[in-house]
Amino acid sequence: MGEAVGRHCPWSLPGARCVFLSGELGAGKTTLAAALLAACGVRESVRSPTYALIEVYALDARQGVHLDLYRLQHDSELEQLGLRDYLHDGSLLLIEWPERGRGHLPRPDLWLQLSFEPAGRTCELAAHTAAGAQWLASLEAALAGLRSTPSD
Repeated sequence: MGEAVGRHCPWSLPGARCVFLSGELGAGKTTLAAALLAACGVRESVRSPTYALIEVYALDARQGVHLDLYRLQHDSELEQLGLRDYLHDGSLLLIEWPERGRGHLPRPDLWLQLSFEPAGRTCELAAHTAAGAQWLASLEAALAGLRSTPSD
């Protein structure tokens, strides 16, 4: 899922792209973020930002910014991370545990809710901006194409 989301990122639209990743501990947020960043061009190993709170990756002429807000004690700590410095064209923000920064974060283009189900993991996607709606439509079209392809 992360790879598919990354491949369909609408980079040509103005502004930073922002994705919220929600779910319980162990739901796969960091794994999904790593696959998404790899699909966008990150060549290095993606580290969990749980202790550093933020990791920044070069994406050719762009940048990926991976935040994990799990350890935030107060939403004012977001100011110390310099989040505003990353809100520009060519930036992709992946924010785990966005609930902990509510009211102090940019509006997400996409919000992914990861969960465990008896049959396995699920991921619900919701668009919250026009860019997110375009992103989701592109992603859904690509996934529909995969489902309609006959298997061997």
